[in-house]
Amino acid sequence: MNWPRLGNPSKWHFDIDAYLNPYLPSPPWKQLPRFLAHFVGYRPRPQQPIGNLAMIAWAFIGIFASLSIIEVVGRHVASFGAKGAPLIIGSFGAAAVLEFYAIDSPLSQPRNAILGQILASIVGVAVAKLFALNPSLLPAAGGPEPGVPAHDLTWLAGALACASATSVMALTGTVHPPAGATALLAVVAADVRALGWFLVPVVLLGCALMLSVALLVNNAQRRFPVYWWTAGEIWSWDETRGVQAALLRGATAPSDTGDGGSTLNLETTRSRDLYSPMMGADGGRSIVIEADRVVMPDDIYMTPEERLFLEELCRRL
Repeated sequence: MNWPRLGNPSKWHFDIDAYLNPYLPSPPWKQLPRFLAHFVGYRPRPQQPIGNLAMIAWAFIGIFASLSIIEVVGRHVASFGAKGAPLIIGSFGAAAVLEFYAIDSPLSQPRNAILGQILASIVGVAVAKLFALNPSLLPAAGGPEPGVPAHDLTWLAGALACASATSVMALTGTVHPPAGATALLAVVAADVRALGWFLVPVVLLGCALMLSVALLVNNAQRRFPVYWWTAGEIWSWDETRGVQAALLRGATAPSDTGDGGSTLNLETTRSRDLYSPMMGADGGRSIVIEADRVVMPDDIYMTPEERLFLEELCRRL
């Protein structure tokens, strides 16, 4: 995979992790009993891949179990019935596909799956409340108030809610595609819009239940989550900051490739006893940065922030 050089990508780039990560502690998974550590995604050695038939089977079990549990719990929560909450928010169907099949994707990790949904529900409800200030712009569940001419702008409110939620998720590093549907439903679906701010705890409960099932089902033969906050969370923060700072200062001297270019092998900056999504299952693959390109395996997921970081290193060579 080759990427063209950019003039100065960091000029128009905001990475919230650059401000948050230095203050977050390393995860305590190593200190947990082995059984518990296994079911929060910690592996002392690389996880061996399994066939796609096994992945499909576990995805079927996880999706069926998680959605059933969410609906059963919702049916038996008295406040849900009193508020007329639906048994399940439609966006959880898409979330289940991510969390039980595409479990290696950054979009499926807990930070995205939970915070993305919560932020999107808040944005969606806020937009709905804003438009509902004028009943003719966003009618109530039963229609516009009597005597008020209907100038229904539900279509505009829904588009604004989804676009705003996506922007908020992108800025906070919590992009989760099903959450865009949550923000949209908070405006355009009458039964969901009628919940108002009560939608937030409904979404939070659904996220918590789905994550609980995902930890049990996905860790039977696979590994989930790959990380809880960012890909860097499974390293030592001090070590990671030191490596990145040295690279960005130009303190790390790249090796000479003999063809006039410089090559930097990022695999050498990682701790050998930790598994990272940036490394293959055999622990031996690597990402290579040259003066005019970045070469990496095609099956590695990269967030936009990770891609810009590599491009910045490429630009400095």
